[in-house]
Amino acid sequence: MSEVSEAALRVALVGPTHPFKGGVAAHTTSLAHELADAGHEVTLVSWSHLYPAFLYPGEQAVPGGAPDVEPFPRTLRVLSWARPDTWLRAGRRLRDVDVIVVVHVVPAVVPAHLALLRAAGAGSGRGPRVVVIAHNVLPHEPGPGDRPLVASLVRRADAVLVHSDEQAALAAELGAPRVREVDLPPHLPGGPPEPRPEHDGPVRLLSLGIVRDYKGIDLLLEALREVDGPTLTVAGELWGDAGRRVRELAADPRLRGRVEVHGGYVPADRIAGLMARHDVVVLPYRSATASQNVLLARAHGRPVLATSVGTFPGQVRDGVDGLLVPPADRDALVAALRTLAEPGVADRLAAEVRQPDLSGPWAHYVGALEALAAPPAVPVDEPEPSAVPVGPVARARALVAGLRARRQPVLTIGPLDLPEDVRATDVLAVDADAVRAAEVARDLGLPRAKDPVAAWAALGAVAALVRVLDDRSRTAVIVDESGSSSPFSRWARALGFAPVELELTGRRAAVEALDVDTASLDVVARLHPGGCTAADVQHVVGQASWSLRSGGLLLLTLPIGDDDPDFAVRAADVRGILARADDLGLALVGDADGDVLAQMRDARVAFGDNGAPAYAVLRLTFRRK
Repeated sequence: MSEVSEAALRVALVGPTHPFKGGVAAHTTSLAHELADAGHEVTLVSWSHLYPAFLYPGEQAVPGGAPDVEPFPRTLRVLSWARPDTWLRAGRRLRDVDVIVVVHVVPAVVPAHLALLRAAGAGSGRGPRVVVIAHNVLPHEPGPGDRPLVASLVRRADAVLVHSDEQAALAAELGAPRVREVDLPPHLPGGPPEPRPEHDGPVRLLSLGIVRDYKGIDLLLEALREVDGPTLTVAGELWGDAGRRVRELAADPRLRGRVEVHGGYVPADRIAGLMARHDVVVLPYRSATASQNVLLARAHGRPVLATSVGTFPGQVRDGVDGLLVPPADRDALVAALRTLAEPGVADRLAAEVRQPDLSGPWAHYVGALEALAAPPAVPVDEPEPSAVPVGPVARARALVAGLRARRQPVLTIGPLDLPEDVRATDVLAVDADAVRAAEVARDLGLPRAKDPVAAWAALGAVAALVRVLDDRSRTAVIVDESGSSSPFSRWARALGFAPVELELTGRRAAVEALDVDTASLDVVARLHPGGCTAADVQHVVGQASWSLRSGGLLLLTLPIGDDDPDFAVRAADVRGILARADDLGLALVGDADGDVLAQMRDARVAFGDNGAPAYAVLRLTFRRK
């Protein structure tokens, strides 16, 4: 069996990688790995010479040559900023790929990207599609000519992916035809956390990364002069006037013995030790787009003091696992530092720090790229790009209300292509069945799924689309709130559908967030691991009963078990769920007695031999009468 499925894309990822250092290079390399793990054929097209010295005054390569993240094996380092001929040669080599993903950071590299795209025939209607990943649409410190230069790139792209709503609005303002905002996934350098040495002195603050004006380290030092006790380590390259200002402030007599400045790049193998020897990570940015520094701090159990800019407000729970203050507000920084100086405050915040999800965000990110790289939609009554709201919920509402996209399917799967034992309603009681579901999906040519249980849940949902919904036109409106770890939306796109994906928390159903009309949806999916629990299944069934049109499908997975009545359902509860659904006009697709209850009893036997509570996963498919 081939390692590349029929639904795989041939992807050329153009961006920096090792030996170049920094977060963008680490993200680009990690993205190449993740796309390849998803089953795509990926070539990383990178640079042998990147940026002139006046744009990047620091050392460009990783000191000592050790990579921050594992290098991607299929990497071509063929681009040189000073050699336009390399831009054209690289572009000509990419004429046969499906999509070129361009990593955009600074405007000075835009001419190289445009030349490469032109040589590849992109934008001609026959060449590869183009997706631009814009880490910063415009620089933090923009110069003259930056706006028209970046506008020429985003207008040539088929789509632009950004990491914050603010950046999405800016890309749309510059003329990007299609914009999607997705959270920056973690690409964390360094190894696991190190043990923390005993410390009973003042709270220790850590600033990690390049010192530039927009990062506000000078404001932090000015505030620190007003607060007795806390110490600060500044670890990172010191750039230009901002670096000189930090050194001057650190030498202030009021900060004597409390500030250490370690200039130079911090290699990955030093990060864990620095985190272990400090109590709080500080991010006093004047402005920001997206940063992984909060996630890095969380991975090492450290709370964060940050300003409310960029993605920080969504990553830091103010007063719970960190503190948020307004940007460029010295008085607010003084107050926050005094709070941290109080005995026990830093430890209390650290106790509430949650470990970041390192895999789910990447699955969602890859899914977003796949959707942007898909063959062009043929829209009916599609709103003009300038009229589409930027926010993710508003954007999804516009899609459901007005966009009836018909896509050319990558795969054609009919009812006879699916094994008979792949059923819309079923019970997963043994690991082998989940592994087999993943293998069946691969044999069908569906994109790769990392989690076998999620593959089992999604494969049954695909069977329902093919056998029960039978929408050969692929115009069905599918709302998928299964979460980033589920492959269901990716598989639906491979079949030609255009699902609307939502990441929701709590018990609020997707149809509430979208504010859809009665009887307007064809499919609502809530599958492992974002499926229903015993506590919210009744609510989701109720919402689906009025939002689904006649013949529409509700696809659910439920945990089965006896140990947690709020989380898992018991066999005795299933009949009540089925009866409630029937009262609301939702008929079960399958045989409750033969397919569900008997297998749940078998699952209890299988899991109960050692006296542990029975546990399995139940997949239910309902059809609106």
